[in-house]
Amino acid sequence: MEKVDFIEQLKALVDTEEVLAVSREVNELKARFEDFHIEQERLRQVAVLEAQENDLTLEEEDGSLKTLKDEFYGIYSDFKNKKATASASRKLEQEANMRLKKNLIERLRTLISEEENIGVAISSYKEIHEAWKKVGDVEREKRQAIQAEFSNLLESFFFNIKIYRELKEHDLKRNLQIKEELIQKIKALSATENIKEIEAAIKTLQNEFDETGPVPQDVWESLKEIYWEAVKAVYTKIKEYYDVKREELRINIEKKQALLVETQEFIAQISDVKSAKEWEELTQVLLGFQDRWKKIGFGTKKENEELWTAFRSECDQFFARKKVFYETIKQEQAKLTEAKRKLINQVVSLKDSTDWKATTEAIVRLQNDWKKTGHAGQRNEQVLWKEFRAACDAFFNSKQKHFEELDQTNGVNLVAKKELIEKIKAYEASENKSETLQALRDFTAEFNEIGRVPFKEKDTIYNEYKTAIDAHYSKLKLEGAEKDKVMFQSKIDSLKSSPNSERAFDNERRDVQNKITLLKQEVQQYENNLGFFAKSKNANPMILEIENKIKAAKRTIEDHQRKLKLLKNE
Repeated sequence: MEKVDFIEQLKALVDTEEVLAVSREVNELKARFEDFHIEQERLRQVAVLEAQENDLTLEEEDGSLKTLKDEFYGIYSDFKNKKATASASRKLEQEANMRLKKNLIERLRTLISEEENIGVAISSYKEIHEAWKKVGDVEREKRQAIQAEFSNLLESFFFNIKIYRELKEHDLKRNLQIKEELIQKIKALSATENIKEIEAAIKTLQNEFDETGPVPQDVWESLKEIYWEAVKAVYTKIKEYYDVKREELRINIEKKQALLVETQEFIAQISDVKSAKEWEELTQVLLGFQDRWKKIGFGTKKENEELWTAFRSECDQFFARKKVFYETIKQEQAKLTEAKRKLINQVVSLKDSTDWKATTEAIVRLQNDWKKTGHAGQRNEQVLWKEFRAACDAFFNSKQKHFEELDQTNGVNLVAKKELIEKIKAYEASENKSETLQALRDFTAEFNEIGRVPFKEKDTIYNEYKTAIDAHYSKLKLEGAEKDKVMFQSKIDSLKSSPNSERAFDNERRDVQNKITLLKQEVQQYENNLGFFAKSKNANPMILEIENKIKAAKRTIEDHQRKLKLLKNE
């Protein structure tokens, strides 16, 4: 083996992302290098002895062997650091997974000892089991113990609930079927060519096999033997794959040669591209070639560098042509910048106007024109937009200030509404319920007729009014449907009095509609549950309870539909 081969092979192994997977190969290469170095040192010493016996002068060592050794161990040191980092990361991940699994075990143990409701127990068990399946791998030396503990708890769970007595035999057969299917999947892995997929799949299948519940005792030993034979066959294939890893260096060169030809043909066919979208689509194809190049892996150093230089040259030609195209785009963006600058000047000329209606309409039109104008480029668009928006804001802020000052003229209405609120507070209800209700509705009508109050006071005065009127409604001795009807009518009257009544009615309609939708979903769920409990023994009391819930929910839906109809008439 040539001296340089040791360096090239070691670099190829160190540069791989899966440093833990190539650890064995690195150690084997290190052992061969040490043998090589010892042999070279022995040959040098023999040459020295022969020269001394023949009274000859031996040329001094050129130091290349020491340089080779220093370079090799320098790269090997980088590998050890990279491996240590990867090992530490995997250890942290495995420790986190161990904590998750221990937490799930404690939850399962609590479920077994405390939960008496079979339905809740089954639901909780499924949740815990699904969470367990999603937890990643743990340290190998702890894996069997933690899995055994979980498996034992699973078995205890099924044996500690009444339903398990009826399902036990079925579950044992089902578990046997699942485990036999998993064994067939493991056997099928031997026909898979992608070792990475095999490594990922075998771990998943082993976890699924271990997590699947117990099988009939009389077949367990023979099933276990078949399982381990299939698993060993898969790991034998994985080992054989890594034994021939070096051959892939040559294959990678062939793949890169083919990809280079494909890239050259693709770029040669590009002509007359007229849109940025088309350039981006072509760019995505080329980026796909680059991505495929990265994924191929390393080859021998000299050929790899030559191919990379040629491949990069093709890509550079592509992006040079794309750059020319985008220079033209920049010229178009300059024209759009000028158009937007004109819109800014028009808004600036209007920002001090006090013709509020006409100017508002004009600025809104300019804002629509701004939206229709194309994008002026990332560099200019944000600056232009800030100037345009600042001019628009200047006008609308002045407009808002004007109308706030106008609110001050509504002070008379404010005084009138405050006096009415005091009148409402002082009102003493009649013993005749109908008279009291009419009086309260008259108060509401008078409140609405008074008119607007200053903008800053509108919410405060409305809340004071609502508090006062609601206090009287709450004192009325109303019950059942009458109470519901009166209180809902009161709510409608209050919404009419709201400073944002239209939005308030929209919100109320949406709220009632949402309640109807949720209740319908609840009825659907109850009806589905009836189908489930109809198959169970001794389910009559539960069925009766669910049917009563369905009737109650449907009555509530009808009430809400009546309310929705009233709201839609407003």
